[in-house]
Amino acid sequence: MTTTTPSSRKQSSDDSRLLKLGAVGGDFLDQRLSGAGFVKFFARKVFPDHWSFMFGEMALYSFVILLISGVFLTMFFDPSMEEVIYNGPYEALQGATVSRAFESTMEIAFEVKGGLLFRQMHHWAALVFMVSIFVHMFRVFFTGAFRKPRELNWLIGFSLMILGMAAGFSGYSLPDDVLSGNGLRIADGLMKAIPIVGTYLSMLLFGGEFPGTDIIPRLFTIHILLVPAAILGLIAIHLVLVVVHKHTQYAGPGRTNRNVVGHPVLPVFGAKAGGFFFLVFGIITLISATTSINAMWVYGPYDPSPVSAGSQPDWYMLWTDGGLRLIPGWEITVFGYVLSLNMLIPMAIYGAMLAFLALFPFIEAWVTGDDREHHLADKPYNAPVRTGIGVAWIVSYLILALAATNDLIAIALQLSINDLTWLFRVSFFVAPVLAFYITKRLCLSIQRQKRDLVLHGRETSRIVRTGSGDMIEIHEPLDEYERWELVAHDDYRPLKAGKGVSSLRAKATSFFFKDRIEPVTPASLREALEHAGHEKHVIDEATGGDYRTPAEKVVH
Repeated sequence: MTTTTPSSRKQSSDDSRLLKLGAVGGDFLDQRLSGAGFVKFFARKVFPDHWSFMFGEMALYSFVILLISGVFLTMFFDPSMEEVIYNGPYEALQGATVSRAFESTMEIAFEVKGGLLFRQMHHWAALVFMVSIFVHMFRVFFTGAFRKPRELNWLIGFSLMILGMAAGFSGYSLPDDVLSGNGLRIADGLMKAIPIVGTYLSMLLFGGEFPGTDIIPRLFTIHILLVPAAILGLIAIHLVLVVVHKHTQYAGPGRTNRNVVGHPVLPVFGAKAGGFFFLVFGIITLISATTSINAMWVYGPYDPSPVSAGSQPDWYMLWTDGGLRLIPGWEITVFGYVLSLNMLIPMAIYGAMLAFLALFPFIEAWVTGDDREHHLADKPYNAPVRTGIGVAWIVSYLILALAATNDLIAIALQLSINDLTWLFRVSFFVAPVLAFYITKRLCLSIQRQKRDLVLHGRETSRIVRTGSGDMIEIHEPLDEYERWELVAHDDYRPLKAGKGVSSLRAKATSFFFKDRIEPVTPASLREALEHAGHEKHVIDEATGGDYRTPAEKVVH
């Protein structure tokens, strides 16, 4: 028996009114926007579930945090290069001549309530955004999730990575401190190294001779308007294409190129995504509240004369600084123009590495000649050359990034900076080749081990001696699902030149597929199962079907 009180009846009545009001409002909007069909379609959209898919979500959520914190900072930042006398609470700089941009950044850090927290949240979220994009892109790369029909989405992701770099560079250049000023000076030098048009490009960006008085307001416009708008647009297109093409999934029971096994957006995926957003938000806030980053008051306002050791950009831009440190000061004169090779060669390396990464889906499609749609992700070891190339690219990137810290490494380890520079120069050419070869051989070894696992099952480390004295190890066979997951991958072979195949493509296919492990065929699997059945019969005769060890028999 239940009883109701006047307060519970009132609460029930209020809830009923709210439900009716919501239904009326929803019907009002649906009649004018016809959105019910879209909501129903999107709510039923199924997304697969795997831990590696969360990095794309992390990038999205950290970008939301960037927008929230960026709006707050925009309210207080003054992008002016007008010179003023600093008289704020930070005593070490009182009386110093600084730009208004530097002064307003100091005000945000020391005078605006919550200003320092939001400033650090903005910076940490930017780092998480770039980490997430890099890891997400290489998850896509190593699993072949860029293949048809997702080539355009790969280019969109690549563009987001470049825009993230542009947003980061334009953002940490705004405070007009020594560190950001040195970064702008390097950018100015790179532009001026471009033959014929370099000087004009520098004057166009800086509004005259470096540093001028226009660069901070222009970077501010780029940072808060142009780049965020482009990122928002590309994220929207990226998400639409994910819905249109379906999300890739790993091979497994019931998973094919024609379906998606996972959870619908509502309520399961939406609830998990909402919780993950608040988790990312909370962790970034905690880090920002406890760990200082880019303490520009320590560096002081920008002055062209001092350049200190230990001045490095954020991690995702380190590789650009490392390339400049590795090239000797080479210059040549052509038709009266001085070409600064120590600037042009690094820029060519950066461009080549980025172009190769952007175009790799099209290169691989040309090599394989595969025009099918792929919705099942590869296991990286099943594409040894692709995986080796990806690891070699990452190693090249890391060597350039480490080269940007050669001064810090030399001081910390008490080494010669010249010896370190030569080590990185040699490593840039040698290490990626070694990384490619080792990764490829490891992938082939894993393929061979998985093939043996499919044919013979798992080793149990239990040996049975038959009546004839033979030693046979007991193997535990895989179930059908496990076996299918291990054999469900594409098998490509080298092509021969001729019959529409160019010699270049034939050489490319030989490079990609010459070293390969023969896949498990139905005939070889049938033969292995028959042999396993015979072995089991022999083992059962020797053991009477009791596979326990003598020690286990004693215990029981």
